[in-house]
Amino acid sequence: MRFLPRLVFAAALPLNCALAFAQQDTWDQGYEVAKPPAVLAERDRADAINRLLRDRLDNLLPRLMRETGLDMWVVINREYAEDPVYLTLVPEPVFAARRTTILVFFDRGEEKGIERLTVSRYALGDFYDGSWEGGSLDEQWERLAAIVKERDPKRIGINKSEHWAFGDGLSKGLSDRLERALGPQLQDRLVSAQELCIRWLETRTDAELEIYPQLVQLARGVIAEAFSNDVITPGVTTTADVRWWMRQRFTDLGLPVWFQPYCNVQRRGHVYEADDPFYGIHETIIQRGDILHTDVGIHYLRLCTDTQEMGYVLRADEKDVPAGLKQAMAVGNRFQDHLTSSYVVGRTGNEILAATIAKCESESILVSVYTHPLGFFGHAAGPTIGMWDNQGPTPVRGDWKLFPNTCYAIEGNVKVRVPEWDDQLVQIKLEQDAVFDGEKVIYIGGRQTRWHIVR
Repeated sequence: MRFLPRLVFAAALPLNCALAFAQQDTWDQGYEVAKPPAVLAERDRADAINRLLRDRLDNLLPRLMRETGLDMWVVINREYAEDPVYLTLVPEPVFAARRTTILVFFDRGEEKGIERLTVSRYALGDFYDGSWEGGSLDEQWERLAAIVKERDPKRIGINKSEHWAFGDGLSKGLSDRLERALGPQLQDRLVSAQELCIRWLETRTDAELEIYPQLVQLARGVIAEAFSNDVITPGVTTTADVRWWMRQRFTDLGLPVWFQPYCNVQRRGHVYEADDPFYGIHETIIQRGDILHTDVGIHYLRLCTDTQEMGYVLRADEKDVPAGLKQAMAVGNRFQDHLTSSYVVGRTGNEILAATIAKCESESILVSVYTHPLGFFGHAAGPTIGMWDNQGPTPVRGDWKLFPNTCYAIEGNVKVRVPEWDDQLVQIKLEQDAVFDGEKVIYIGGRQTRWHIVR
């Protein structure tokens, strides 16, 4: 057998049993995860998601609509062409838009709050008040126009954006139909809801941050299992075996992945290029003395993780990871510290990138930074902080400013010369999930500071 299966560890836990933040220094210094924690049953997940959604709609959305200056927000989409924001606004178990689905949010002021309406054939429970009893498509648009006229908003946000996919979910056909329904006078009040879309998607609530550690530990726990002798037999197991073992493990836990898990190796005496079969997605037999790297991302409770960690396969004459590789890991952690210490409210992604590179250059650290926001999407809304193929300013997305209560995949790599490998450059590729609370960056599921070891 190439690897040994492990029992699926899955038990239903109430939402309030999710792991909460430990003491601050523990989270900053990092800790290891040995196995994934329990996951909720599907029905319990739906209940948890709906509690989180109600909190967001009741408490977060009013603040964001006022922050972005919108009196009304209209989200319109059709089945098979859903707006990226739509599924973050509707309760479980909604899987898609039905026919033409219209959501209307109207700010009635501080005391009355946000009115939430659906102008759609199908109800959405008590999350939205149904405001149309059904009929023809023409009658649906007429009803929407009547709702707008009755409330007389000054600025109506619609999801149209030149640069942000997250704010561009209104299709051309639906946009044209909306303008015809509203007529010339109300058309002039339509404005882009781009800023609201991004702020809605990037902002994490206290309730979401309470459960996020469990999500990250699920991903890190599977990595710990994969980079062990339970899965890997040196000289037999391949990188493809490990990739597919992780994919199956997540499936058995009921956790969808948002990309195929990676597993690749670096080997002493081999110089790695972008298309190298050792380094890329091809199948390579794992040997003693190999460095392992993985990249995995999962969905759970509508939130995403994105994690990269490193492992080492001991040679027959080794009892521990070589000192040079331990030092290389420390350099990788040092890069992370330079990045997270550059987070300041109001700084743009491009400014954070420049500050990080300057700090690393001052210590002669060979670094590449490609950090991105994390949330409802793996590559989520918010400031881009470098890209793997562009270490300079990123137009528009890199110019977005940093806000509190936003999450990030702290991602990048360093190249370090390893004495035990004849001073060969080794890449340490790390990615750990974190929240910026407005003052500091906190790793929400710990971070890797020690190598996974295959003995």
